[in-house]
Amino acid sequence: MAGLYEKPSETYAKKRPRYPKEWFSKLAGLTAGHQRAWDAGCGSGQAAISVSSQSSISDIPYTFDLIEFLNQHLIKQKIQMAEHYESVVATDVSEGQLRNAIAHPRVRYVHTPEHLSEDELVAMVGGEGSLDLVVVATSIHWFDIPLFYAVVNRALKKPGGVLAVWGYNYEIHPFEDALQGQLYAALRPYQDPRARLATEDRYRSLPFPFEPVGVGAEGAPADVDIEVEMTLEDLAGFVMTGSVVTTAREKGAGEEMEAVVKDVVKRLEKEWGDAPTVPRKLVFKAFMLAGRPKC
Repeated sequence: MAGLYEKPSETYAKKRPRYPKEWFSKLAGLTAGHQRAWDAGCGSGQAAISVSSQSSISDIPYTFDLIEFLNQHLIKQKIQMAEHYESVVATDVSEGQLRNAIAHPRVRYVHTPEHLSEDELVAMVGGEGSLDLVVVATSIHWFDIPLFYAVVNRALKKPGGVLAVWGYNYEIHPFEDALQGQLYAALRPYQDPRARLATEDRYRSLPFPFEPVGVGAEGAPADVDIEVEMTLEDLAGFVMTGSVVTTAREKGAGEEMEAVVKDVVKRLEKEWGDAPTVPRKLVFKAFMLAGRPKC
């Protein structure tokens, strides 16, 4: 999976929606301690950069990557976690992402190659019973899930430790029909089947053998909203991103795929209601599961 996100790692931070502060306050309220947290699959966490584009909608540079869109919230996620926990260990399989990680006094970035054993992973994140909170943002579908859960069960404190995972897809209100319906339907043939656990299933089929804590349960993730302000160009940058787009290009379908996206962007422009450069509120219809290790 790391290879899908190596090339754009230096520009990873510009376009993703930021996760609400309230999420981290709620999760912190569920953990008994606040010493140490682990952000698994962290990306590079680089700082958000405000970019003002003067291009017209027809000149939108369709060169973003979905991971690029992630980091704007990731560094804020780590800062928000660091507001509640004394230290945060942030891990990723992608060295490219971590090379571009932004330093924070309470955050330690660690490369976790895919070949690491369970014992090695437990040691890298702090050891047995060392963690108060583990979070996975929009990436658990890429993991070796049984291995990850084994590490979590060993590394979380008992009692009191909590695991939280969440994700979202192209269900972005009020443009669900254009994005999840038209756009995703065109991109789907190029998508890695693992990602469909998020894009289609909304983690309903994700194994989650943890005791519920009031934020969803196995088979029934909680619906949570992410409200953002985006311009149409921001949204266009988002929809042209992701491993599915990278895969389509590698398979020689780049031109076909970009034509579909441009059609969708034209549709969005008609439905936008304001000038494309005017931000408007969008709602990412996200989903979350949280739980404690079973005794």
